[in-house]
Formats: sequence, structure tokens, C-alpha cells
Amino acid sequence: MLVLAGAEPRIVRTRAADGFKMTAADLETALTPRCRAIILNSPSNPSGVAYEAHELAPLLDLVARHNLIVISDDVYEMMVYGGFQRTHVLTVRPELRDRTLVVNSVSKTYAMTGWRIGYTAGPAQVIKAMSTLQGQMTSNPSSPAQAAAAHALAGPQDSVTQMVRQFEHRAQFVVQRLAAIPGVECPKPQGAFYVFPNVAAYLNRGAQGPKTGDDLAAYLIDAAHVAVVGGTDFGYPDHIRISYANSMHNLERGLDRIDAALRKLG
Repeated sequence: MLVLAGAEPRIVRTRAADGFKMTAADLETALTPRCRAIILNSPSNPSGVAYEAHELAPLLDLVARHNLIVISDDVYEMMVYGGFQRTHVLTVRPELRDRTLVVNSVSKTYAMTGWRIGYTAGPAQVIKAMSTLQGQMTSNPSSPAQAAAAHALAGPQDSVTQMVRQFEHRAQFVVQRLAAIPGVECPKPQGAFYVFPNVAAYLNRGAQGPKTGDDLAAYLIDAAHVAVVGGTDFGYPDHIRISYANSMHNLERGLDRIDAALRKLG
């Protein structure tokens, strides 16, 4: 989307040692006089990490100094656990209100993926420009989908709390199960419903073996009938992404199969 708009994306590569979180030093290195905006995703896909207030503050200091727009991707904002205290760009720096776009969706919080409803809040002139562009490029969301989204947002939120509690239980199980597989390293997520384990120990073990996480994902489909996503498109070819948005029964079966298939690689 950025390229189609005539922009050049600059990807800030994070490190497992830093919990896959962008530091102020990382961001400052990536900035040039031509930079116009920064996209922040917390909790994030694929790692499930989220930023605390003291981690956001130095990033937002740079935003203010360089007069950037902040695009805050809050799609997983309600899915946090493990004692993590959710915060937001405008909670930390309310003075950035005129330069912040909040992007959200009902897909994750309310498990309404197929309804295709998202929304943005931001400065009036930006929203007007977005509406003009979208009106010429896409059809409108259906009336039933809009009514369902309004009900989800304004109605009781008990189901969200219950769902997040289940995701926390599943996250703990998946991380513990992966930690029991020799050579697999997996940080604990703070939110969303993904884990992003390092599987480098099972790569490049032979001429015919998997060379990247993408190769390993293909191997797991064939050998274990389990679907995961290779990490190359996320910038980490020695990782795979596993979603735990599934039943405990299926997660147990899937991880048993992944364990057995990895051990067969020697």
C-alpha cells in the first residue's frame, strides 16, 4: 500500500534480544529528512510483543522532534495478558493528537474476521481525504456488517474478557510446549495470538533439509499436516509463526506433530 501511494517503506529491523521491540536508537537510525510517518503495531503480529509506556515515550519524542505522523495499529489492543498494562500513543503523548491516526478493527477483538469491518480515527482533514479515496476505490461495507460491528462495539464486553483469558491459557501452553523441544527458542507473547519461535537449530542440517523457516513450514505441512507460516516475509527467515487461535485439543495435537517432525530432522 505504501509503494502504491508513492512512498518508500523503511523497515526497522528489531532483535530477539530486545524482545522484538524497536528502540529509539533503531528508529533514529532509520529516519531521514524525507520521512513522513511511522507505523506502530502493539501488540504485534507476528511476535505478540507490546510496548509499555516507558518504551513508547522515547519513540514518541522522536516523532515530535521530526514532526512525523503516527499510524497506531491497535487491532490487537484488547488481547493482552500476563500482567501487561495496556497503554496508547495518546495516553503517553496527548499533544500528538493532531498527528495521530488510530487504526482498528472488529476482526480480532470480536472474532468477526469475515465481516470485514475496520475503522480509523484521526484529524478531520485526513479522514476526509481517506474517505474520498476509498469512495472511488472500494464498495461500501454491507449494512448487516455495519450493524453487527456497532452492536459488538457498544454491547456487553464480557465475551472479550473470556476470550482473552482463554488466549492467555493457550499462550502459556504453546510457549511451554515449544520450550520442551530441543533447540527451539520462543519468547513469551504479551498479546495478540501468535508465537514466533526461532527454529534455526533445525535448518541447514543436510543437503535436502529445510534452509529457511519457509522451507520448514512446507516440511511441516507435508510431514506433520500442520500449517505454520515461515518468517521470511516478516524479515526473519530462521523463524516460523504459529497461531494459537484454535482449540486446546488441536493445539495439543499440532504441537505433538511438530515435535515429532522436528526430531525426525535429526
